[in-house]
Amino acid sequence: MPTLAKINGIVIRMFYKDHPPPHFHATNSDKTGLFNINSLKMFKGNLSNIDQKDVVKWASNKQVELLKMWDTQKIIKIN
Repeated sequence: MPTLAKINGIVIRMFYKDHPPPHFHATNSDKTGLFNINSLKMFKGNLSNIDQKDVVKWASNKQVELLKMWDTQKIIKIN
């Protein structure tokens, strides 16, 4: 699973050909979260509220780029 970014100790990744809806994974130590790219809401996981806010802040201006990566499967590192 390629790493897209690392923010405040949180690793952001996206699987190739993963299940719908379009999403990315965020991991911090033993906590994880799956975030819907369109809504930026965590729909699965146990990531803390503070980490969720950091992830949403990071992703908020990257949704178009994230969706493009999801659709094309050309996953690259972004900051």
